[in-house]
Amino acid sequence: MLRIGYLGPKGTFSHEAMLEYQKGNNDFVGIDYNTITEIVNAVHNDEIDEGIVPIENSLEGAINATMDTLATDVELIIKAEIVIAVKQNLIARKETKWEQIKYILSHPQPIGQCRKYLDDKFSEAVIKFTYSTAEAAREVAEGSFDMAAIGSATAAKVYGLDIIAEGIQDSQNNFTRFVVLSKTAAKKACNNKTSIVFSTEDKPGSLYRVLDIFSLWDINMTRIESRPAKNELGKYIFFIDLKGHVEDEDIRDALTMVRRKASFYKFLGSYPEFEK
Repeated sequence: MLRIGYLGPKGTFSHEAMLEYQKGNNDFVGIDYNTITEIVNAVHNDEIDEGIVPIENSLEGAINATMDTLATDVELIIKAEIVIAVKQNLIARKETKWEQIKYILSHPQPIGQCRKYLDDKFSEAVIKFTYSTAEAAREVAEGSFDMAAIGSATAAKVYGLDIIAEGIQDSQNNFTRFVVLSKTAAKKACNNKTSIVFSTEDKPGSLYRVLDIFSLWDINMTRIESRPAKNELGKYIFFIDLKGHVEDEDIRDALTMVRRKASFYKFLGSYPEFEK
């Protein structure tokens, strides 16, 4: 049985991403962890087969803990990607009435994402921060009828709560991209992505010459992120996502050229592009 690690507890968006990834398959067991580092190390040490971690959010940007760990700490590859709409809901015990709610619980991030709604509908309510949205749902499920939580529909289902108000986040364009980390490569699909990380020599035009390779081979670069190299002030590494698979001739040839021009290079995997 496949062992998959995710950021727990049950009811988080990471849990939702795992369920989406394994939709239609019951031959797996989900194991929850507290941090991204714990998940990555568990895959690295063969405690689990795969780990699901967030890598970027449409509003907040890159998830630095995931990127830094992938770049330097372990030899794992990306096997798949999952994109989840971050839809926040007001959830409470069954038969809870609006006028009863005096306390609203959640992680600080979703509280901030729903600030307009809370100011408009629950300006007098006491806000209580919790470790996660799932923890907030659990506390509400075990608490009184004057409490509500902000969290996912999955959290409501897991903890037996009702959704009182759906999609209460201020922005409707909030998505998180998760990646599945493994020691085994994915099979080539119809539509694929390839991810790499590299750094260049500290010379004028070095980065441009690397990026120009993708233009010369007519390869679509869908994402580029920079992170400090952490070994010297002013040095950076660059994460790039490309359309295509390493087995494609143009991708293979382009990456061969990138390796020659880069002072540091690491292949992070070719994997199926997520399709909802």
